[in-house]
Parts: sequence; C-alpha cells; structure tokens
Amino acid sequence: MQRKGGRRRDAGEQDVEAVLDELYTTPPPDFVSRREERAAAARTAGRAQDARRIRAARRPTRAAWAANLLLRSRPEESRRFLELGQALREAHRTLDAAGLKELSAQRRSVVTALSRQAAQLAAEAGHHLPEPALREVEGTLRAVLADPDAAGRWADGRLEGSLTPPSDFPAGTAPAPVETARARQPSRPAAKHTPAGKRGGDELAERRRKRQEELARAQETAQAAERRADERRAARTDAEETLRRARGDRDRARAQVSLAERQLRAAREELKRAEAERRDAEERNRVTGEELSGAEREAREAARHMERLAARVRR
Repeated sequence: MQRKGGRRRDAGEQDVEAVLDELYTTPPPDFVSRREERAAAARTAGRAQDARRIRAARRPTRAAWAANLLLRSRPEESRRFLELGQALREAHRTLDAAGLKELSAQRRSVVTALSRQAAQLAAEAGHHLPEPALREVEGTLRAVLADPDAAGRWADGRLEGSLTPPSDFPAGTAPAPVETARARQPSRPAAKHTPAGKRGGDELAERRRKRQEELARAQETAQAAERRADERRAARTDAEETLRRARGDRDRARAQVSLAERQLRAAREELKRAEAERRDAEERNRVTGEELSGAEREAREAARHMERLAARVRR
C-alpha cells in the first residue's frame, strides 16, 4: 500500500492508518475509550510514534461521524457523489446553464438521499441523529459538492467537525450574464408607470425574500452554534477521559508508594530484629569464648596435677 506521494508504507504505518480509519467510524461515545485501547496497544508493541498519532486523534462530532460512516459504508455511492461534485463545479465554472440546472436537480435529490442513508447508518450503529446533526450532515454534503477542498477532506474519511458550503455556490441555475440582467432591469421612468398592484406584489416578494434570507442566516448561525457546542462537548469528553486516566495513574502510584512504604517499614523492623539477634549472638559468642578459655585452663591444670601424682606413684 502506498501514500499519495508514492512512498510505500511499512507494516507499522499500515496498522496506524487502519486504526485511524476505524476510530473515525467509531460512535462518538465510544471514541475515547477505543482510542486509548489502540494507543496502549501500539505502545505495548513498541510503536511509540504510532501511539502518539493515535492519541492525537480528536473525537468527531456526531454529524462528522455520520458523514465518515457514510463514506466508509457506501463507497460506490460516495464515489458517484464526488464525481457529481466535480461535474457541478465544472458546469458552474463554464457557466453551462443547461448542464448546471440538470446537475443541480440531481444534487438536491442525492443530498437528501445520502443524508437519509447517513441517518439510517447512525441508527443501525445505535445512535439516533437529532435534527440539528442531520442538517449538519446535509451541509457537509453540500460543501463536498461545492468545494474541492471539502471534497478531499470528506474523501479521507476522518472529519472531526461538519463542513460548511460556500455561500456563492449556485442554488440551481448558472448566473445570468451581466448584460442580460441589466436588460431585464426596468428603467426609472418605466417604474413610474408600474401598476400599483404590481409594485405591491414586488414589495411583498422582496419582504419575503429578505425574511427567507434572515431565516437562512439564523439557521446557519444556529447550526454553527450547535456545531461549536458539539465540538466543546467532544473536547470536554476528551478532557474528562484524560482526567480520569490521570487520576487512575495517580491512585495506582499512591498504592505502589503505600505498598513500598509498608515494605520499607517491615524491612526496617526486620533489620532491627536482625541487628538485635546479631548483638545477642556476639555476646553469646564472647561469653562462650571466655567460658571455653576457662575450661581449657582448668583442663591443663588438672592434667599437670595428674602428671605430678603419677610421678609420685612411680617412685
């Protein structure tokens, strides 16, 4: 297997890439524990650099996870979707109105269909996508169609947060040429002869358009706020997991210190007893040595006395 630059990966690199792919399709509530398991396994295997890469992975939002899951679980549909995005961007670039209109109709239906598939995959994994998260999935898919950078990020399958489509991507038709737009604008004198009903209808349509724009902006603001909140929740979960692990390490270290202190106290007591026994043994050795010396003197004196008596008897 090779990287994009053409250099071949070794076995360790293949392992860490597979682990990262797995992590970003792991349901967010299970992400941190799975990440720690995989990082610990890499450290145990002596792959410290891989362990650091795994540990650096950040928990995706629920919408980003669903988008990653969609890419991995529906590879053929995802490939066609990326190709649709390329065709849409090309039609917009060349101002191909007919092609853009046809492709935009496909865009709406495909985004809706893939968003539903993402929601279904999430539900099958045991996690329902709330409405705000589903809207973020739809926004991510629209961004993939409109922005080649967003398409590349989604194609990697490791989104941490949802993507936002650019505001200048066409809604359904190519932008009209400047000359045509100007030709359609009524001149100021002509506006004076516009019927009152027509002017009222235009004003109502303009107010509706402004309200729709305000609603769209409010929806984007709400989605961005929800996305930020989801990212903060993910960061909080990471921080809580790090704190829990640090507390566990501290408790284990305290237990080891306590055990070592108990062992040290026991060893010191044993040393005291051994020192006392040594002193007693030395005292006994000294006493018995003195007693032995006395007994040996008595034995020598008794032997000499016996020899003197024997000499008298022989006379």
